[in-house]
Parts: sequence; structure tokens; C-alpha cells
Amino acid sequence: MHTDDTKQTIEAVWRIESAKLIAHLTRMVRGDVSLAEDLAHEALVAALEQWPTEGVPDNPGAWLMSTAKRRAIDRLRHNKMVSQKHEELARDLSPAIDPDLDSLDDPIGDDLLRLIFMTCHPVLSAESQAALTLRLLGGLTTDEIARAFLTPEPTIAQRIVRAKRTLAEEKVPFEVPRPHEMPQRLSSVLGVIYLIFNEGYSATAGDDWMRPALCEDAQRLARILAGLVPNEPEAHGLLSLLEIQASRTRARTDASGNPILLLDQNRAHWDQLLITRGLSALQRAEALANGTDNLGPYALQASIAACHARARTPDQTDWPQIASLYARLHSISPSPIIQLNRAVAVSMASGPEPALAIVDQLQNEPSLKNYHLLPSVRADLLKKLGRLPEAQSEFHRAASLTKNSRERALLLQRAADCANPAPRQ
Repeated sequence: MHTDDTKQTIEAVWRIESAKLIAHLTRMVRGDVSLAEDLAHEALVAALEQWPTEGVPDNPGAWLMSTAKRRAIDRLRHNKMVSQKHEELARDLSPAIDPDLDSLDDPIGDDLLRLIFMTCHPVLSAESQAALTLRLLGGLTTDEIARAFLTPEPTIAQRIVRAKRTLAEEKVPFEVPRPHEMPQRLSSVLGVIYLIFNEGYSATAGDDWMRPALCEDAQRLARILAGLVPNEPEAHGLLSLLEIQASRTRARTDASGNPILLLDQNRAHWDQLLITRGLSALQRAEALANGTDNLGPYALQASIAACHARARTPDQTDWPQIASLYARLHSISPSPIIQLNRAVAVSMASGPEPALAIVDQLQNEPSLKNYHLLPSVRADLLKKLGRLPEAQSEFHRAASLTKNSRERALLLQRAADCANPAPRQ
């Protein structure tokens, strides 16, 4: 195999296996996630040095694991760490490690679940949780995370270092939360994965409307989580939501990368495989929740996405059902953003006037003060009502608030359209 091909293979193997590798090593070194990551990267370096000349092993994941374990015992001996931990690891590695026999199936699922809860622990900020999760579970480099979030690489590096230090200082255990802690802790994990997806789906800043690679990482994390907690309906609800939303990726921008709004998208470009998988995950969530009336916030959002996915044309969209789902969502998870989204659905179901009444009630909401979609939605409703000067002003205000250049251009174009409306046919 050519050296460049081998390097690409190693990168692919690392992206697939790194989370399992770091999770298993974290358990071995008693929750020291920094040491576990160092050991995993030492194994990666060994692969980069040896595989180009020796060839890719039949079981590359097991090769990386066994190499990392050897590095672990060598590191412990070199640093003269406590004899008890040394003896435990020595027994774990004795008498010898055969990469072909050293299965990755031990309690890897449990280890991954522990690592997910560790990286998303509430002692860390949301930004630190996202960065650490992408680093340890997504297999992304610091540079890749920095580029994904349009944040300077030193800033991301500092977040990751501080996060690992905080976990050590706070003695955060490498364990699955106790049953009474599970709902809140799982909610935190789901929230981090959702945050990662949203940053890829509608980039908050920069020149690109979307960053699909970040969406794909979030989907992979959601699939892992749903497999690790198969009886949690919200895990399947989140997975459903991400799969269905991601199905629109190819239709959301034109050839130049400019945004295409939902109702203007070519639905033939929606990914039917992702839609099928998303609808299947939603069915699983509904079954686990004992019916649609008991769905949580992520599954309800997935139900809304499913209404769009099932409509072959915009005119076939069940807007009354979507408005009803948003009302249910707001009742269990009150949020001004949910109300704003409900207003859009109400506009499509019942006209712009009742929708504008909902939006106007949000005008003084502190959390939406700098949220560009509030004036954007209001502008759209005003335009439908024929109040073009007011609509133009609101589109300009929305453009001044967004940090995404593609979105800003779209909003300014819509403002210009209000000044020069197309003649009625």
C-alpha cells in the first residue's frame, strides 16, 4: 500500500477507534483522561511509524489498543507510580498481549458511556464540554475543532486543557451517573450533541451557511449514545431529529453556497435514507415513551421535522399539526425561541396576523435582544401583511445582528426586495 494511502487508512481508523481507545484507557488509568489521551496518541504515532513499512494489521483497532496498553505499563514503570496501580495494570497486561486476541469488546460500551458523561459533566462550561467531547469522542484535532467553531486554535486548546484540569481537580468519577442523577446528566449530554449539530447546521459566524462535517460528527455521537442507552426515548428522539435535519443538507445551499430557505428547497435533493433512519428512530422513541403524548423535547422536535420530511411539496405540509407540536413543546420546555418558531407555524396555518401578535409579545424578551431571527421573522410577517417599510427596517436590523456573512447577504437582499417589490402578476 502506498504511504499516502496508509496514512489515510490510519486517519480513518483513528477517527473510528479513538473514542473506544481513550474510553478504555481512561478506565485503566483510573479516570485520568489526560493520561489516557496521551497514551492513545502514542499508539497513533507508533502506527504512523510502523504501518507504512509493516502493513496495516488485520485488526487495527486491537493493534492500537494493545500498543497503548504496553505504553501504559511502560509509563507507569518510568514514573514510579503507586505500586498498587502498577500491579493492577501489570496483571491486566499479563502474560502477553496478542493484537489478534486482544478484543475490543470487553466493557467498551460501558467505557464509552462513562467517557461521554465525563466529558459532558456539569462542572464544565457548555463550550468546554463541546470541545472536549469532539476531541475525545469525535476524534477531531484541536485545529479541526477551532476551524469548525471559527475560534482561534489557542482558545480551543486552552478550553480543552482547562476542561481536563477541572475534571481532575473536581475528581469527577469515570462512571455512569446513579439512577436519580441520570435524567439531568443525560439531558446535559444530549444538549452538547445538539449544540455541536446546530453549529454545523446553521453556523453562527463566518462565511459558510453550513459546516456539514460538524453535523456528521454530531450524528455519529448521537448514534453512539442511542446504542449505549437503548431504552432512553430522548436519545432516539435526538438521533431522529439530527438525521431528518441533516437529510436536507444538499438542498440548503445553492452552487455558490448561498442559503436556500426551507420552502424554496428542491425536495428531490433531500436524502431519503437519512429520512428513513430518522423516522425509524422516532418510532423507537414513541414506543419507548408509550405514545406520542409522552414525548420529550427532542422527540417532539423530531416529530416537527418529520412533518416536513413526509410532505412531498411545501403545500402538503401539515402546518396546524406543526403549530400544535410547538405548543406542546413550549408547555414542557418553555422557551422564547420555541414561541418564535410556533409563530412561524401559526403564520403558515392561520395567516400572518395572529403570528405577528405572538412575535410582538417577544419584543421585550431579554434573551432575544441580540437574536437576529426575531427581527427576521417579524420582518417576514410584516412583508406578508404589506407593511413593507417596517419589514425593510426589520430585515436591516436582523442583518446587523447576524455574524454569518451568507445569512447577512440574504437578509439584506430581502430588505432590498421590500424597497423594490416585484409587480403583482
